[in-house]
Amino acid sequence: MRIIFMGSPDFAVPSLQALIAFGHEIVAVYTQPPRRAGRGKGLLPTAVQRAAEVAGLPLLSPTSLKTAEEQARFAALGADIAVIAAYGLILPQVILDAPKHGCINVHASLLPRWRGAAPIQRAILAGDEATGVTIMQMEAGLDTGAMLAKDEVAIGNHDAVTLTDLLARRGAELLVRVLANPVAYPPVPQPEGSVTYAAKLDKAESRIDFSQDAEQIERQIRAFHPLAWLEVDGERVRILSATISTDASSPTGQVTDNHFSIGCGAGAIHPRIVQRAGGKPMDVIDFLRGFPIPMGTILT
Repeated sequence: MRIIFMGSPDFAVPSLQALIAFGHEIVAVYTQPPRRAGRGKGLLPTAVQRAAEVAGLPLLSPTSLKTAEEQARFAALGADIAVIAAYGLILPQVILDAPKHGCINVHASLLPRWRGAAPIQRAILAGDEATGVTIMQMEAGLDTGAMLAKDEVAIGNHDAVTLTDLLARRGAELLVRVLANPVAYPPVPQPEGSVTYAAKLDKAESRIDFSQDAEQIERQIRAFHPLAWLEVDGERVRILSATISTDASSPTGQVTDNHFSIGCGAGAIHPRIVQRAGGKPMDVIDFLRGFPIPMGTILT
């Protein structure tokens, strides 16, 4: 099958690699242009760009698909189908209509729950017990197309990084099964009564607010891993993992012992792996040897 693949982050790479492994002809790979990142602000290619270059695939990185020139170039590829996985650009209708069999998407939720930009993080934050991947037909609406297949995954204690990796692999496996036998996966319209939206993440959400209960804060730490942070004496400290106690009673934001336990709106959190700005992740005991935080300290 002649396939155009469109994706950008790490989540999309297993799907691209699975298509290659199953012998599909990848006529072009579309990905976001390199962005400036890191301390040196150098241009950083997407994970999909790196994977496409390793595989020797034709690579395209337009900043928009709205121009007649880009739309004509896309149509001229003569694809049977386009596969999209976290690409990051809006696809105009003329693009959606160009491949012979349209466009399908690997979406990291059990649609119609968590349509939108950040389904993995929103599922963790909401305390969902399960999430998954959905292979869906693409249409002009935001993740509104008919569903072809789903695969459910228990969230458990996963953080956003490990859950993304798991869903990426499961999505790739489901994708190749659907393409191998499309007749077995007829489109099913999404039920509108259970729609939720996964709003784009805001950096401000990664700051820990100790007025929340400990369970919500622990979910926040996992959802924003490795970026959830608090401030101590003007310095940001990231909390990479933590456990909780729900029966604790102590002032909100107060360090309650010599192991950096912190009172919350209800219960307490117990950081286990932490990271100072510019430093490496470390066990909280090792962290406290070089950065002591006295019992009774109030964190706001």
